[in-house]
Amino acid sequence: MASVASPVIFKEFCPLYYLLNAIPTKIQKGFRSIVVYLTALDTNGDYIAVGSSIGMLYLYCRQLNQMKKYNFEGKCESITFVKLLSCFDDLVAVGTASGRVAVFQLVSSLPGRNKQLRRFDVAGIHKSSITALAWSPNGMKLFSGDDKGKIVYSALDLDQGTCNSSLVLEEPSSIVQLDYNQKVLLVSTLQRTLLFYTEEKSVNQVGTQPRK
Repeated sequence: MASVASPVIFKEFCPLYYLLNAIPTKIQKGFRSIVVYLTALDTNGDYIAVGSSIGMLYLYCRQLNQMKKYNFEGKCESITFVKLLSCFDDLVAVGTASGRVAVFQLVSSLPGRNKQLRRFDVAGIHKSSITALAWSPNGMKLFSGDDKGKIVYSALDLDQGTCNSSLVLEEPSSIVQLDYNQKVLLVSTLQRTLLFYTEEKSVNQVGTQPRK
C-alpha cells in the first residue's frame, strides 16, 4: 500500500520589517555617525537573535513582540556569531571579532524559571574572531571555535553561577562549523572534518583527503 504524502504547506516570504525597524541603521558616537551592520543571526521558536557591527545583540521575543538589547562592556567590537538554546532556561551565546565569548541567561516569566538576567564570560582563551558556537542540549556545555583553529570547551553551572573553560583542540586552519551530540563534537575546518570524542579526547577524521 502506497504511503500517503504529507500535505504541502505554502508560505509567503517577506522582509521582517517589524524586526528591522527596531534596529537603528546608524548610531552617534561623539561627533561621528557610525553605520550599523547586521553581522550574525540565529533563530528558534521563541527568539530571533541578531548580532551587529557595534557590539550590540538585538534579541526579539516572538511571544511578546518585544526587542531587547544586550552588549559587552568596554570595547565596541563586531559580533561574529550568536547561538540560541531553549532548555530549562533560555540561553544565548555570543562571540566577537576579538575572541570574546559571553553567555546570557535570559529572564523568563514562567514559574520556576530564571528571574534575573545573568552573564557568563569565557575568559581569555580565544585571541581571534569567533567563527562557530555549539551547545549541548541541556545547556551545561558550550563549545566555541575561532579562525585560528582553537576550540574551547566551557562547562556552565547555572545554579552556582560559574563558567569554567579550557582549550580542548587546536587545528591548523579556521573552524567553520561545530555541532555537539551524545559526547561527540563534530568539527569542520577549512581543511577537514572530524569527530572529537569528548570523553576519550580522541579524534576520528571524516574521509582521508584534505579539502582543496
